[in-house]
Amino acid sequence: MGVVEASIAKFKSKDAVIGIVGLGYVGLPLMLRYNAIGFRVLGIDIDTDKVAKLNAGQSYIEHIASSHIAQARATGFMATSDFSKVSECDALILCVPTPLNKYREPDMSFVINTTDAIKPYLRAGQVVSLESTTYPGTTEEELLPRVEEGNLVTGEDIFLVYSPEREDPGNPDFETRTIPKVIGGHTPNCLQVGIALYEQAIDQVVTVSSTKAAEMTKLLENIHRAVNIGLVNEMKVVADRMGIDIFEVVDAAATKPFGFTAYYPGPGLGGHCIPIDPFYLTWKAREYGLHTRFIELSGEVNQAMPEYVVGKLMDGLNNEGKALKGSRVLVLGIAYKKNVDDMRESPSVEIMELLEAKGAVVAYSDPHVPVFPKMREHHFTLSSEPLTADNLASFDAVILATDHEKFDYELIKDAARLIVDSRGKYRTPAAHIIKA
Repeated sequence: MGVVEASIAKFKSKDAVIGIVGLGYVGLPLMLRYNAIGFRVLGIDIDTDKVAKLNAGQSYIEHIASSHIAQARATGFMATSDFSKVSECDALILCVPTPLNKYREPDMSFVINTTDAIKPYLRAGQVVSLESTTYPGTTEEELLPRVEEGNLVTGEDIFLVYSPEREDPGNPDFETRTIPKVIGGHTPNCLQVGIALYEQAIDQVVTVSSTKAAEMTKLLENIHRAVNIGLVNEMKVVADRMGIDIFEVVDAAATKPFGFTAYYPGPGLGGHCIPIDPFYLTWKAREYGLHTRFIELSGEVNQAMPEYVVGKLMDGLNNEGKALKGSRVLVLGIAYKKNVDDMRESPSVEIMELLEAKGAVVAYSDPHVPVFPKMREHHFTLSSEPLTADNLASFDAVILATDHEKFDYELIKDAARLIVDSRGKYRTPAAHIIKA
């Protein structure tokens, strides 16, 4: 039996060891899925605190229960920060961050450093799959030469695929198993081994002709969303000036059973994908002498939204004869979207920084984020404020930034002096509610 056939057989018989590198919002659900169907899973992460928590059966992500981690530990899962364990794995699935640097250029350091960390321990028969969102060409340009440094031939000895993650934290309608998985291989053999890896765990595997096509697929998904949100955010500003409720308009347009998809405006873009991924293509397109105007325009519109919300707050305070400087402002919801604890790229945090820079006294309330976490670029020493009538009334204004279902919206409406609503939760006009 050849290397290709032996690798495929190992996945089909579930004798393979699955190595997941990067145990965050993408890696952890994937680990739980492979563990649940009977594979031995090894989790690798450079964060020793995460490793210790997982090995103690504890979760650090709100929507993933600690009981699930404990169950995985009891059935063979182990976490480690020791990269030499890579040699034990038959599959290595890389789920590491791909942020932007301060010049809005791709920061590939996590992907490159991870690949450099695993390459001394690679051996024949393994499949390496990159899941991190990135620009077309990354797998070929960055992973391929590193994987082949140890005289392994890709497609014969070792197999290289790109299969973009599609997690949607907090969405009860989808789970890892039910979200179709796109996969592209560097060679036909790579693709076949990659299919064998993923078809065990995912209901539907969708193949494309190359790793580049798979990389571009993920970017198109997220650019489609970013551009449409940019469009509706721009429409919101126009509708507001005309005295029209954009949420009413979107709801009405959404009754058309074809040719329209509802996107709703907000205070900006958040999360690890939508605000970041479009700029991966913008950056790569420059290499080909191309200017991605739609992407950059939507980026401009979406990045202007936190300032727009703060401007609306200033207008509201001004009508009451108050300055923003010295005013006490409560930001409701600092996760990037409702019902999760994920803070990455949250526009709420940008709003908080704008308010602080203008001299406001800033506080926040978020049932999913009890203490403001340590972040790479944002620093607040704050804890979540209790939402009582007295506490709400003590603030000059509240900004509804993230519309968590756990908020008591009637209480907020009755107790707050001034509400700046960036999510369209309050549809009935009221003197103390400003749409933003």
